[in-house]
Amino acid sequence: MSLEAIKAISDAEEKARAAKAEAAALSKKLIAEAEENGKLAIENAKKKAEEEVRELKRNASEKAREEALELARNTENRKAAMLVKADSRVDKAIDLVIERIVNS
Repeated sequence: MSLEAIKAISDAEEKARAAKAEAAALSKKLIAEAEENGKLAIENAKKKAEEEVRELKRNASEKAREEALELARNTENRKAAMLVKADSRVDKAIDLVIERIVNS
């Protein structure tokens, strides 16, 4: 082999080593960026999930409060209706007692 051929092979090998080192460095950089992007995506997803949970809790709490208020209103309405019925029955009972006393 001639000296020029050996030199050309040596240069090609050096270029291949440099390209391989450059590719390895680029690969490490891309992996690091991908890992960082993955961590950020996970963190963002976690924050979003926590926010959604807070919103769901807030909505559930508000709905429970509204239902409790509605139940209280219904209970008060039924209580008032029962009191009106009881009052009318008391009046009827008094009238009945008076009628029996008068008729006896």
